[in-house]
Amino acid sequence: MLKKLKILWDFIEGNRALYTGAIIAVGLATFFSLASPLVLRIMIDSIIGNKPMNIPVWLKTVIQSLGGRSVLSKNLWAGSLIIVWLSLCQVLFLFLKGKWSAIASESIAKNIREKLYNHLQHQSYDYHVKAQTGDLIQRCTSDLNTVRRFLSVQFIEVGRAIFMVGAVLPIMFVLNIRMTLISMIVIPIIFIFAVVFFVKVRNAFQISDEAEGKLSMVLQENLTGVRIVRAFAREMYEIDKFDAINVEFRDLTYRLIRLLAWYWSVSNFICLTQIGTVMLFGVYWASKGVISLGTFFVFTNYIGMLLWPVRQMGRILTDMGKTLVSVGRIDEILSKPTEETNDKGIKPEIFGEVEFKNVCFEYEKDKPLLKNISFRAEKGQTIAILGPTGSGKSSLVHLLPSLYDYKSGSIRIDGFELKEIEKNWLRQHIGIVLQEPYLFSKSLKDNIKLAKKAAKEIEIFEAARIAAVHDVILKFSQGYETPVGERGITLSGGQKQRVAIARTLVGKYPILIFDDSLSAVDTETDAAIRKALKEGNHKATTFIISHRITTLSEADRILVLDNGEIIQSGKHNELVEQEGLYRRFWTLQNAAEGQWKHNNTIGKMNRNE
Repeated sequence: MLKKLKILWDFIEGNRALYTGAIIAVGLATFFSLASPLVLRIMIDSIIGNKPMNIPVWLKTVIQSLGGRSVLSKNLWAGSLIIVWLSLCQVLFLFLKGKWSAIASESIAKNIREKLYNHLQHQSYDYHVKAQTGDLIQRCTSDLNTVRRFLSVQFIEVGRAIFMVGAVLPIMFVLNIRMTLISMIVIPIIFIFAVVFFVKVRNAFQISDEAEGKLSMVLQENLTGVRIVRAFAREMYEIDKFDAINVEFRDLTYRLIRLLAWYWSVSNFICLTQIGTVMLFGVYWASKGVISLGTFFVFTNYIGMLLWPVRQMGRILTDMGKTLVSVGRIDEILSKPTEETNDKGIKPEIFGEVEFKNVCFEYEKDKPLLKNISFRAEKGQTIAILGPTGSGKSSLVHLLPSLYDYKSGSIRIDGFELKEIEKNWLRQHIGIVLQEPYLFSKSLKDNIKLAKKAAKEIEIFEAARIAAVHDVILKFSQGYETPVGERGITLSGGQKQRVAIARTLVGKYPILIFDDSLSAVDTETDAAIRKALKEGNHKATTFIISHRITTLSEADRILVLDNGEIIQSGKHNELVEQEGLYRRFWTLQNAAEGQWKHNNTIGKMNRNE
């Protein structure tokens, strides 16, 4: 808990002056709110009544200068003006308190939001592969708003409660000790009750908040994959799954609400009992002359002021419990170390020569995925990679831009050890097209320019032509200004893939990686893209992962992976002559292609008949 409070304190750095001003304002507002009942006491007991004025000397001097008791008794409206003036001062300082605390809390929320976004941007590739997007959104929105609300309201209320108790009790003791002691009977009870309640509500809120995070995750996942749901008619299954999690969240939230209801109901009963007790003793002692009518009036006002901050402590503790849970969830993100980018690393000129030497890699300790990978790619060569699912193809190419770090061995680019090169510099020279392309909700032109913001139109058109998507784009009514729906939903799978390829090509990287990214395009388009890449002015070292033999066949070298090891290596003509995995792939695909051609021929003959 102390750790989380320290984190919360660190969050308000840079806005502490505003909070100090807000606390001072709430202290002054408290002072003016306490002064009004005292003015009324003097009016009742010493102006209307005949009791001696038990007030400071300076105040007596002021009253005398106004004409004394006799003049004031004939002009009671003067006392009303004083009370109105005190109320206006109270309102003014309450306004300043609200304004300054709101400015500070919104500024803090903005800073935390930016810090979270920046931190997530600099997390490793592996972190985002494993992270649940819905839960991250929950932490960056709902949890952040919980912290903002606490800092805007309850944080200042702590200062108000301290001022109120610290000022009311001394005045009450001066006025009448016995009435003060009676007024304080339930304070320890309410305080203990508030602390016990704080522990319970904090745990209940954490469980409810985690359930809300799970709900957000399911909602985000479903909306992202809604086309798949519709395609497989799984609407009812998804609705039932959402309902189950929604009911769980509702029940946990009900539990939280019941706890809050119990607290306010019980504390209301205790406080009203206390007020009733004060009223009972006050009326009796006032009728007996033990206390004056003015003192009784002050106590009936002050008892609410005294009980309010103590009772409010339960709300403060409740919100603080919720806030500390949210602070912990936010800190779980911020405390995650960002990716080590080797800022002091070297920044060599990169041409595209790549060498792997006895490289080993593992996701989990003592469970190697890649074993002793060794090969060499000369500048401008095309290296094709084939292998069954799970053989380590994607993991191999992901090592090149340092999305993952290899365990042992050596990877050299133009003679420089990969781990010695500054990562951001390295990634600025390696273009990668992932198997699942992601397009942003921008125009086609803006999506292609993403890799090179300063790209000219001629460069964008050239990249699109190589990716065999230029003519397709021109057929759209708005051409390159055509807006792309969320995640590229307005485009076909092949079109998205080609736009993603164009986005990578416009960067003119010396090293290109196609991670099974030609799978969504037809064979003719695949061949056109590869031909354009070969004939283009920019000759890059290219790595292509594919299961399509026609895509691999023209590569300068083909690597066949199985179980994390290179089991075959060579050109297409060499590998089809060898017994092994490559030849089996080739035979199966030739047989499938031959069957397709046969069926197509039969179909044409039947149509001619």
